[in-house]
Amino acid sequence: MRLALFLIVAALASAGPARARAPYGWLPASTQAAASLAARIAPPAGFERVAAPEGSFAAWLRGLPMRAEGAPVLTYTGKPKWRQDVHVAVVDIDVGKRDLQQCADAVMRLRGEWLYSQSRDKEIAFNDTDGKRRRFSATKGRDHASFRKYMDLVFAYAGTYSLERELKPVAPQSIAQGDLFIKGGFPGHAVLVADMAENKTTGEKRVLLLQSYMPAQDMHVLKNPDASDGSPWYATPSGDQFVTPEWVFKSTQLRRWP
Repeated sequence: MRLALFLIVAALASAGPARARAPYGWLPASTQAAASLAARIAPPAGFERVAAPEGSFAAWLRGLPMRAEGAPVLTYTGKPKWRQDVHVAVVDIDVGKRDLQQCADAVMRLRGEWLYSQSRDKEIAFNDTDGKRRRFSATKGRDHASFRKYMDLVFAYAGTYSLERELKPVAPQSIAQGDLFIKGGFPGHAVLVADMAENKTTGEKRVLLLQSYMPAQDMHVLKNPDASDGSPWYATPSGDQFVTPEWVFKSTQLRRWP
């Protein structure tokens, strides 16, 4: 009995700790240090980024790797999106070979990637349009390739209609990183609050928005169509509408992960 216990302990010790997952697992190890969203886009004058706890979704979004300055938004076919005037930066993440990773899909992909990077596999789950809970933990394998296949399955059966229903409404004045504006429907749309900055003197806040769209295309940081100085930072909602370059949301359509 003692010998058997000794052998088990020895085997566990020789195995060593589990290998840590890369924070942005879709990228080769050699490109994990690519320029981040936070490095690419400075906060507005007089503002500073809101603190984000290490390991949080907010901190992970801030570190998203970006493509070279001036990169175009490409669709899943490899061709440029017909509009190249709505973005200031492009996230360095694959879009896939099929017309799947659209607006809500991009948001779910980022949420899933963050949970995957934290080895929180059992929490990776999204509802499909019929209300069925599709879980990554129920699939075979735990490597990134299996995760990516799982996400394509989610994209095929979920969308704005289902995602809106599994999120919680939040008051516009309480907006935070990781929240999203979403209109569920056929079609609908969703944009993610990818970063936030605050003026410590006035208490004003500004947010950066990230989206994919139809057809499936590169995730990109949006321009603010109301900013005369070309800033991509948006003021927090103050009226009935929240205007983005390709969709107008109601201020009441802000949602948060439960």
